[in-house]
Amino acid sequence: MLVLGIAGGSGSGKTSVVQKIVNQFPRNHVSVLSQDAYYRDNGNLPQSEKEKINFDHPSAIEFPLLVDHINQLKAGQTIQMPTYSYVTCARGTETIPVLPAEVLIVEGILVFTNPELCDTMDIKVFVDTDADERLIRIISRDVVERGRGLDKSIRHYRNFVKPMHELFIEPTKRMADIIIPVGGNNNIGIDILTAKIRETLNTNK
Repeated sequence: MLVLGIAGGSGSGKTSVVQKIVNQFPRNHVSVLSQDAYYRDNGNLPQSEKEKINFDHPSAIEFPLLVDHINQLKAGQTIQMPTYSYVTCARGTETIPVLPAEVLIVEGILVFTNPELCDTMDIKVFVDTDADERLIRIISRDVVERGRGLDKSIRHYRNFVKPMHELFIEPTKRMADIIIPVGGNNNIGIDILTAKIRETLNTNK
């Protein structure tokens, strides 16, 4: 199994990059684990405390569970990936079965901040997009998908997203084997990455 880590700032286009990679391979040859599924369950907190949760800090992620699931997949076992709601800040009662595959993609803003998680990765990719473009995407996503008003979304960006990006996420760019500017719009970069994945798979056969 080839483990591919994909990091980058919130709103950088990681999901688009992942989807374009998945589309390049036969069905069921690529599995995906999203860091967002491994946020700690805070559904028991009052709403006032939920609004203070810093989703952009590494402590918000249950990394041991994520690493354990990767190791299980490497061992040929199917895992049950959690589900998580940003609206309730709680894990769902349902899980998503993820099967072992030739390629495993692990994606999220903080996946390069945990040394043990990085050790599981064969190729590390950083999706690099300008801050103003990421801000537009973040606000749009917050309002449409996460039920935040415009003012609350901007305040959240200033208080959490921007400072945490500068402190934790941007520094991990130097750990990347490959940097893809402008996210999913960089078709040449994605084609080069896909070619590297195929080359590595063929070498390991």
